[in-house]
Amino acid sequence: MTLTWPVAAAVLLGALLHAGWNALVKSSTDKALDTAVIHVIGSLLGLPLLLLAGLPPAAAWPFILASVVIHIGYYIALTGAYRHGDLGLTYPLMRGLGPMLVALSSTLTVGEQLSPTAWAGVLGVCAGVLVLGLSSHALERPQAVGFALANAVVIAIYTVVDALGARTAVREGGSALQYIAALFVLDGWPFGLLVLHRRGFAVAWPYARARAPLATIGAAASLGSYGIALWAMTRAPVAVVAALRETSVLFAALLGTWLLRESFSIRRATGTAVIVAGVVALRLG
Repeated sequence: MTLTWPVAAAVLLGALLHAGWNALVKSSTDKALDTAVIHVIGSLLGLPLLLLAGLPPAAAWPFILASVVIHIGYYIALTGAYRHGDLGLTYPLMRGLGPMLVALSSTLTVGEQLSPTAWAGVLGVCAGVLVLGLSSHALERPQAVGFALANAVVIAIYTVVDALGARTAVREGGSALQYIAALFVLDGWPFGLLVLHRRGFAVAWPYARARAPLATIGAAASLGSYGIALWAMTRAPVAVVAALRETSVLFAALLGTWLLRESFSIRRATGTAVIVAGVVALRLG
């Protein structure tokens, strides 16, 4: 498996979509409720896809169910990070360590061996992402940093689980679309019901109705972003796709500056340059 330019372009589009829905959550007044609304709507959007694509093979279902459980932890850590810190701080930290953890674990779980150039690309993307996220501001937000770093581990775990699941679905005669559709149909409900229990229907329903138009856009972006990533992982090394997907940090930095009025400093410009160099190395590797 190699990373071709069409696959790379698709993953970059997915990265932009991922940054978009994260910026939407960060801009909301209730991070947990917004995350819940987006992914419950995402579950509804997954239904027609599942009807169109059909059910994934039986061998893929253990991976889907495991991923649903893991994603509950992801949403809890995500909302905690955004509640305590800026998008420009927490998003790079969450996404920066993931590719390295995926690269290390995929060597054992998927049996993929990266070339030295590809490893340089993974390291470059991780370094650039961390340059964007690590600053003196991080010392002032220990809770945000804690949630973000915990989520980096969770992200690495579900990435490998879903990559194995999608490949299993394809190997058993199914498709990556079947896997992602089934995952999204189930994924939004556990965390959504948890937040509903905590907030109460009287609070959750008016908020959901008001946010529904934007949340639908965010849900479509989330589904499209992760669907592209899983499809790409059936055609290119998991670690390479995971690292390339974290270019979403570039888009998050721009969206944070443009929409949320966060500063774009020399440090962020440096981190951007390092990430771009890492992306080039990934493609050459």
